[in-house]
Amino acid sequence: MVARILGVRPSSLHRWRRMARQAGGLAAKPAPGPTRRLTDSQLTQLERLLRQGATAHGFPNQLWTSARVAQLIRRYFGVAYHPDYVRRLLRRRLGWTSHKPQVRARQRNDKEVERWKADEFPRILREAWRRGARVAFLDESGFLLTPLVRRTLAPKGERVVMRCSAKHDRVSALSCVTLSPKAMRVGLYYWPLVNQNVHGEEVVAFLEFLTQSVPGAWTVVWDRNQIHSKSRVVRAWLARHPKVVVEDFPGYGPDADPDEWVWGWPKYGKLGNLCPADVEELFGTVMDALEELKQRPGLLASFVMEAGVPLCL
Repeated sequence: MVARILGVRPSSLHRWRRMARQAGGLAAKPAPGPTRRLTDSQLTQLERLLRQGATAHGFPNQLWTSARVAQLIRRYFGVAYHPDYVRRLLRRRLGWTSHKPQVRARQRNDKEVERWKADEFPRILREAWRRGARVAFLDESGFLLTPLVRRTLAPKGERVVMRCSAKHDRVSALSCVTLSPKAMRVGLYYWPLVNQNVHGEEVVAFLEFLTQSVPGAWTVVWDRNQIHSKSRVVRAWLARHPKVVVEDFPGYGPDADPDEWVWGWPKYGKLGNLCPADVEELFGTVMDALEELKQRPGLLASFVMEAGVPLCL
């Protein structure tokens, strides 16, 4: 009767009853799925191969793509995977994701940069504190009418076109992130220039602006560019202003300079994909971005900490 109501054969109903009397007889038994073609030990070996770099396996540059990894797997393990599956495999089983590499000069001495951060910069801060001096991290940058192109959202299959000016007008600027070691305050000063390159004379003009804006002793930390300590006009100005002491960053170590982040923040933020009609519009946008940044001391402090400056703000 029950079998008729359920619409099953009596023999099937008896089999279900026998299974129900057994321990775990009706428990779910999911299908195990296909056997993995790469074992855990092979994946460990694959990661070691990938960490050797793409050039170690005959590729012309240090670029790992899913297609190249698929070739590597086929070469060493004899397993053919589609590149799209390789990307999922790396993410799920190895925890690898896409990254944009940092670019560093071949001439850079990483140990010297770390030594400078650990030894030299604390010395610079101690001496500035004894002198009652503020510290300024000074750098220069430039902005072009041609935009810094960044990824954007758009309908699938639709090409995104940005029409920008082909003129070579530009906005150059000097800026510095400032620290007051005694008051623990972070500030920003900047000096924009339209269609001008920065030379020693412009550096002197900015130093005049800085010392007039905040009179007193200063310690200026900058890179080893020819327009800084090596410039004749800059050396002459420093000789007339003994309250201003200069220090050099380590060679090829821009990441030690908090002011580098001042330029990266607007370029990759407000100015990303910006196509100004003329240099006046570009100038206004740059000034708005820098003024906004000046009003955000917490963000400026994060630039200092990101650069590895050993200062508790």
